Amino acid sequence: MISAQALKDLGRRIRGEYIEMPGLRLTVTQAQRLWGLDRTACELVLSALVDVDFLIRNRDGAFVRRS
Repeated sequence: MISAQALKDLGRRIRGEYIEMPGLRLTVTQAQRLWGLDRTACELVLSALVDVDFLIRNRDGAFVRRS
C-alpha cells in the first residue's frame, strides 16, 4: 500500500510533468511505464488528480490535463 505522503509526492511529480508537457495524454498502462509505478499506485494518483480537477479521463481512457 502506498502512504499518503508518497501519494502526495507522486501527485506533485505527475502534475509537474503535465505542466511541462501540455499535450500529454496517457493511459494507466502508459503512465505506469513512464513513472515506474505499479497499477494500484498509478490508478490512485491519477484518480486523485481527477478528483481535484487537474486531470480528466477522456473517452479513450487517457488522462489529460483539464483546460
